[in-house]
Amino acid sequence: MELTSSRAANGPLRKPPVDAGSRRVDWTDAVFALLLVAGAVFAYRHTGGIMNYYDKLILGGGVIVLAWLGWLWRPLRSLMVAVTISGGLAVMAYGGDLARGDQAFFLKYLLSSQSAILWMCTLFVLATACYWIGLVGRSATGAWLGTALSWSAVFAGLTGLLVRWHESYLLSPDIGHIPVSNLYEVFVLFSLITALFYLYYEQKYDTRSLGGFVLLVISSAVAFLLWYTFDRGAQEIQPLVPALQSWWMKLHVPANFIGYGTFSLAAMVAFAYLVKSHGQTTSWVKLSPLFLLGVLLGLEPMVFRQSGMPAYWMVYAAVVALIVGGILLGRRRIAERLPPLEILDDIMYKAIAVGFAFFTVATILGALWAADAWGAYWQWDPKETWALIVWLNYAAWLHMRMMKGLRGDGAAYWALVGLLVTGFAFLGVNMFLSGLHSYGEL
Repeated sequence: MELTSSRAANGPLRKPPVDAGSRRVDWTDAVFALLLVAGAVFAYRHTGGIMNYYDKLILGGGVIVLAWLGWLWRPLRSLMVAVTISGGLAVMAYGGDLARGDQAFFLKYLLSSQSAILWMCTLFVLATACYWIGLVGRSATGAWLGTALSWSAVFAGLTGLLVRWHESYLLSPDIGHIPVSNLYEVFVLFSLITALFYLYYEQKYDTRSLGGFVLLVISSAVAFLLWYTFDRGAQEIQPLVPALQSWWMKLHVPANFIGYGTFSLAAMVAFAYLVKSHGQTTSWVKLSPLFLLGVLLGLEPMVFRQSGMPAYWMVYAAVVALIVGGILLGRRRIAERLPPLEILDDIMYKAIAVGFAFFTVATILGALWAADAWGAYWQWDPKETWALIVWLNYAAWLHMRMMKGLRGDGAAYWALVGLLVTGFAFLGVNMFLSGLHSYGEL
């Protein structure tokens, strides 16, 4: 395992990271906190009758967490206010009648959950294209558009999830639930979390050159989401299975997907690291492992289709191979535009550290939930076993980093392989291995 980078570019940082937002408390923080409290009071007055004790604790704790996040990274405040307004407009437009989703213009084409999520998908794909135009074409305007479209996609996706939550209660109060219960909903959640963490690091390190890399994994998720929507009708809201009818879901699933999102971000930064590291490499034999890993990561959602090879996935596979091959063919030009290797290594490390912390919390919460639902903390269910494998993989990565000074190409390749393992734990286990978590299958 390579412990130090062999590239001369590993000198002192050329540009130190900048603050992602002012952290000095001012009057705007107090106003935002009061708005959150008012929103929580409003939610409690309208839904308190169906909340249990733990739901009320989560509501109160959510106010504290969101206020802290808004102080830590102030762009989130504008995002939360905008999403609240758009969600509120959608609730008013529905007027308590779900059928209006197909009748009212603004709901049908903009604010219904399905419309907003389709807008999210479109905007993420456009953002990916703009980031690559900015990187390869050295266009500051293209890169700026990538950022603007990414924020717009996050806004649309969050609006879609918020409205979907309301739509589930319009179907029936017994059906209503937080929209993180199936693959359709968590793929949206995954895309949003990955994008938000990337946008945070983009601002902190003052670089947009990684956007094209990170949004490739989001675009891959979008490709799966679109297939899942139009081929399987996954956008339809379904009642929760008994195992998911618990307040634990509100904590376990978001924590889990912060882990998945940051692990994915780290892997794509690792891919960028290896592209820069091999910017002057002329041997395709040395580049072949990177090409194969890149293609495998891109094709991973396709593996879990479970039946046949329709034209959609054939085209998708060809596009993935062309994108990965094109990146490696243009590696010299791309490498020149990427941040120094030290910055890439630092982002990769921090993303894995954050993901590991949240994945650890999610695993503990999952064990507590299992004890509540099934009477045992751990039963070596396939999902639990592979979650442990993922946890051990990143624990070993962090141990080698802190104790042995893991750096360079070896750390980057490990992060890429780690995402393959994580992808199987996320999707593959539910597709191919039966167990207590089989409710998550396609």
